[in-house]
Amino acid sequence: MNEIIEKIKDEFQKEAQAIKHWKDLEAFRVKFLGRKGLVSAAFERIGEIPKEQRPLFGKALNELKKELENEYQKLLETFKGQAEKTHRLDLTLPGRKPFAGGRHPLLKVADEIKDIFRSLGFSIEDGPEIENDFYNFEALNIPKTHPARDMQDTLYITDDILLRTHTSPVQIRVMKRQKPPIQMIAPGRVYRRDTPDASHSPFFHQVEGLVVDKGISFADLKGVIQAFAHRMFGSDIKVRFRPSFFPFTEPSAEYDFSCVFCKGKGCRVCKNTGWMEISGAGMVHPNVFKAAGVDPDVYTGYAFGMGIDRIAMIKYAIDDIRIFFENDIRFLNQF
Repeated sequence: MNEIIEKIKDEFQKEAQAIKHWKDLEAFRVKFLGRKGLVSAAFERIGEIPKEQRPLFGKALNELKKELENEYQKLLETFKGQAEKTHRLDLTLPGRKPFAGGRHPLLKVADEIKDIFRSLGFSIEDGPEIENDFYNFEALNIPKTHPARDMQDTLYITDDILLRTHTSPVQIRVMKRQKPPIQMIAPGRVYRRDTPDASHSPFFHQVEGLVVDKGISFADLKGVIQAFAHRMFGSDIKVRFRPSFFPFTEPSAEYDFSCVFCKGKGCRVCKNTGWMEISGAGMVHPNVFKAAGVDPDVYTGYAFGMGIDRIAMIKYAIDDIRIFFENDIRFLNQF
């Protein structure tokens, strides 16, 4: 066993003398003093010798390990200057370009939507994401029996407090604090009790629009939606309105854009209809005006909504809404 110790010591000394550069020190340390180095391997052989000799051999190995560690520290001091010179900052070298993050695609689309409506004279308004029943339902002419109040759709915190299901409550808040004329949009996060799939998420983004003044008509609504569609997707986009029902507007309509992928010819994305459903709109219901303190005999107005996530899916040809929230760097790097 003494031969094993002497062999390790001799090999250590020979290789130590052969080291010429500080970069070789780590491999040298691992070979002799690492967890799987020669000294550790010698300790594992203690079981091969008679029991009465094991304490002496163990003591000798501990002394060897301490001796080699001290010799290694001397080597570190010897090459310290070389390492410091190598790592010295060279101010003449060109700087490294720092990594910079990018805007999330949903934020990029939201900013583009806001820029378009700002150019049309709209202001940007905001409101709380935790709402009460009055602003989220009552003031919007949604009766107690309406399906939107079902627990399957709405995430309630208490009987009266909930996570807003749309950004329409912001319209009520603005009408309560500001006299007409009003021309605003309210982008933001909304929440519903939905099971996530390719086109649904319990958390998504909407933008609601509201215009209130004297003499506002449905024609004004159509003109604004048409202008938005052209600015967002190009001048060849067509818009159509279909009769519908919403408790907060009367008359109400759903509006579609001609498919940006097949140019209205029909494809898999638009289910061969040539149209993509966007959202709903209509003239503000008199009951909504009354709840917000606006005289419906003097003022008229229109409201519309759209999903920011849906606009982004169309704009970037994305067929699964869940990818927006997975934070996959391979996806985000494309933007």
